[in-house]
Amino acid sequence: MAFAIFDIDGTLVDSRKVITECMAAAFMRHDLTPPNYNQTRQIVGLSLLEAVDRLAPQGLSHEGLLALVESYKDEFISRRQSGKLHEPLYDGAMALLVALKNADWDIGVATGKSRRGLDAIIASHGFSGIFDCHFCADDGPGKPHPHMVQANLDALGRAASSSVVIGDTSFDMLMAKAAGVSAFGVDWGFHTVSEIKAGGADVVLTSMHELERALLNFSNSLAA
Repeated sequence: MAFAIFDIDGTLVDSRKVITECMAAAFMRHDLTPPNYNQTRQIVGLSLLEAVDRLAPQGLSHEGLLALVESYKDEFISRRQSGKLHEPLYDGAMALLVALKNADWDIGVATGKSRRGLDAIIASHGFSGIFDCHFCADDGPGKPHPHMVQANLDALGRAASSSVVIGDTSFDMLMAKAAGVSAFGVDWGFHTVSEIKAGGADVVLTSMHELERALLNFSNSLAA
């Protein structure tokens, strides 16, 4: 049986707009020049502290960095509580997941989201019956460290050789390779195709249909 380990932001969920806006709002709350989309997109997938550290102005104190992180979290929580948080699924994402379940795949998650953010996504999109296990940045070292992939493998007792990470960033690909699993990139999220390939992607797919075909070919190769 094959095992797919999915990233969330930029892979299943289109969070490009909301992450960029929340990051900008956090910086402006502290009278700092907000990062633009191109700057923000490059850090998505990392743990929040590391991501904000890469965007923060040089010389910012550790206390200032922690304050920025809290402001980003506050902005996300405020939008979620007010019903203004928009994190839609990419077209075809749920159909892909259902097709994999119907083909007897196990499905896990390795995301840079917090546990609170991941739980909210699972609840809002009806993922509770889809994911067999899910790990996030709160569970240990963040991407590109292989911890989250290994945690998925350990949770289901699965072998790296029958598993594949699907993600939209170089960090996902680096994480997959460090864990010894296959790495499938997608081109509709945060990182460019060249960045994803530089992370070690085995292949970069350009549509959900193409991704489904590649995954089913992967599972067929295991049975051959």
